[in-house]
Amino acid sequence: MKTSAPREPDAPLQIYLVRHGQTEWSLSGQHTGRTDIALTPQGEDEARALQPSFRGLTFSHVLTSPRQRARQTAALVGLGAQAAVEPDLAEWDYGDYDGLRSVEIRAMRPGWNIVRDGCPNGESPAQITARADRLAAKLSALSGPVAVFTHGHFGRCLAARWIGLDLTAVQNLLLGTACYGVLGYDPGHPENRVIARWNIAVA
Repeated sequence: MKTSAPREPDAPLQIYLVRHGQTEWSLSGQHTGRTDIALTPQGEDEARALQPSFRGLTFSHVLTSPRQRARQTAALVGLGAQAAVEPDLAEWDYGDYDGLRSVEIRAMRPGWNIVRDGCPNGESPAQITARADRLAAKLSALSGPVAVFTHGHFGRCLAARWIGLDLTAVQNLLLGTACYGVLGYDPGHPENRVIARWNIAVA
């Protein structure tokens, strides 16, 4: 009787979480949520510079925020043809604060803290936590290298929630433009989610 070959085990999940390249508003410090702006020429160069970091990796899935700055970054990295839009990767919806700098918001609302107070007519911390948890559950069902292209605030929220931290932890996680981190599981304790690498910048 002919027997079938044993099934190859799924490759361990590694989530390459990439923030988009520079935009005019990331340079100026303006909060950029629903406003859909493109990369600057420097942002395009930053995205292209990421290509060697991902060379040799075969991604099982490539997911991107619907915003053009994230989609452009995925394309310039060389993964645009494989990328599927994932709405949950969109940046925090800043509502009435979209386009404003933190100093301008605090002039109107002293002591404002986004992870505590959220944004009027935008998303609350509870809503962002729920969105990050929903996406983390989707990602945890995948295997192998996965690339996700997202934004500064939401990328940090996803990383914090991936390892079970309260949203306030995003204040201690920096993620520069065109920088990336790797989320996954501890090989010795595969039930434990980890941030394996973080805020990696291309030299």
